Amino acid sequence: MTTELAWHFVGATLRDGRPIPPDGEWLVYEGPIEMCFTGLHASTRILDALVDAPGGTICRVEVGEVDERDGDKLVARRRRILWRIEGDAILRAFARRAALSVAHLWEIPDVVRLYLETGDETLRDAASAAASAAARAAASAAASAAGRAAASAAAWAALNADLHSAVATAAGHPEDKP
Repeated sequence: MTTELAWHFVGATLRDGRPIPPDGEWLVYEGPIEMCFTGLHASTRILDALVDAPGGTICRVEVGEVDERDGDKLVARRRRILWRIEGDAILRAFARRAALSVAHLWEIPDVVRLYLETGDETLRDAASAAASAAARAAASAAASAAGRAAASAAAWAALNADLHSAVATAAGHPEDKP
């Protein structure tokens, strides 16, 4: 069987209510497979997996018997967790780094910059309110659609590589490269 590496996020249980299996144990789906409805889902890129995350546990998985691919995700008959890490702190730090990477594009309120730089949770609500107000004010000055699309593709790839490396390193698997 040919397998490939992918990413999958889990909550307290699998979406069908079954317990999360231990690392190394293959899950096998026997029924008909339908993308987004049945089968064992995963994404090749970690940011794509994050979009559909039901919880904050990040799993590096191996999938086999891939039945279908749809852009950012795949569905397979077999999936096993190779390793996992609780991702809340990693994902918050990643989000702050991502926001700081574009801070030069707008007049960032002091409380927002301070929260992004320090991660001080006591500042989060104030930073969120200030950032929302600033975003509404800046919306009319947005770049053209073509410029946003080109910048978005490059930024998405860079952010994916950053998050992939941060998670793999935090989980003790720095050899797992994007």
